[in-house]
Order: sequence, then structure tokens, then C-alpha cells
Amino acid sequence: MSEYKQLAWQGLWKNNPGLVQLLGLCPLLAVTSTVTNALGLGVATMLVLIASNTTVSLIRKWVAKEIRIPVFVMVIASFVTCIQLLMNAYTYGLYQNLGIFIPLIVTNCIIIGRAEAFAARNSVKPAAFDGLMMGIGFGLVLVAVGAIRELLGNGSLFYGIELLLGEWSSFLYVQIVDFNEHFLVAILPPGAFLVMGFIIAFKNCHR
Repeated sequence: MSEYKQLAWQGLWKNNPGLVQLLGLCPLLAVTSTVTNALGLGVATMLVLIASNTTVSLIRKWVAKEIRIPVFVMVIASFVTCIQLLMNAYTYGLYQNLGIFIPLIVTNCIIIGRAEAFAARNSVKPAAFDGLMMGIGFGLVLVAVGAIRELLGNGSLFYGIELLLGEWSSFLYVQIVDFNEHFLVAILPPGAFLVMGFIIAFKNCHR
């Protein structure tokens, strides 16, 4: 298996940060009440992963080992600030929904972990690709959890998608089931733990 196929396999399935490494669970469980929230956070995390991995790989030879972690955190924080400002400017409604979990991307263990474990030891192209695959893998878990919770809790998919993609995308919203009473547990934190547990069990049964 080539290097890039191996990186893709690791990021998307075998070493998925959300299902195997169990990193970034706080935002994963907190904001995935809808697909839109999950997709927004997933895209933001993926962009930060790609940018930070690329930058860390570029500067790795000039950063002393003693200060590498603070430097990596500063790099990540810079990109998170850029993403935060862009979301504030262009997707303000979604930015409000995600709240504190956008700036908290800085402390996401997935990003600092990939910077330290991979980007700091490899050239730019593999580092950027690793960030892309890990970001997509984490995003897919977010979207899967968000879709299940939204479907069980509200009987819908893509509620509020216009907050992320604009008014043109409102046709993507579908009401699949009309519940007389909402399945409230699904959209509350305990529902997130239950859904995540079932997804991890499925992953462990299909290694």
C-alpha cells in the first residue's frame, strides 16, 4: 500500500481520531445535535488541521525541540482565529450556534497530536495530506452522529443548513418523520454518548 493510501486508510478508518484515538470528544458530543452544526465544526477543524500540519512541516527544522509545543500551539491558534473571524463574517448564525467550540479548536488534541506525531517528522505534502484525511475522518464521525441525533430527535436532516451554505441550500432540509412528541434524549448530551457508543461498537465489529 502506497504512503498516501496508507495515510487515507489511517485517517478515515483504521486510526480515525474520533472512533479509535477518541480525541476531540468534547466538541463532538456537544455540538452534534444537527447535521449542520456537525458539518460546520468538521469543516473548520479540517481546515485548521491542513493549515497547521503544513505550517509545522515547513518550520520544523527551525524550531528547537524545547519550545516546539508552544510554537505549534501558537501556529494552531493563529489559524483558528482566522477561521473564527471568517465564520463570524460569513456564517454568523452558525458561528453563534457553535459558540465557544470554535475557539476551543486550539485545544483539540487531534490537531496538536498530528502536529507533534506526524507533521513535525515529515515533509509538507504528506503532512498536508495527513491533515486532510484526519480532518475528513473526524468530520465524517461528526456528521454521522449529528445525522442520527437529528433524525431521532427531530425527524429531520439538514435543519438550518442555510446558516452554513446560504439561502440557496434551504432545499436540502427534509422533514422525514413528523413526531407528535420529540425524542428528547437524542438531542440532549446523553443521546450523544449513546449514539457515539453504538458507532464505536460498529467500528470495532468491522475492523
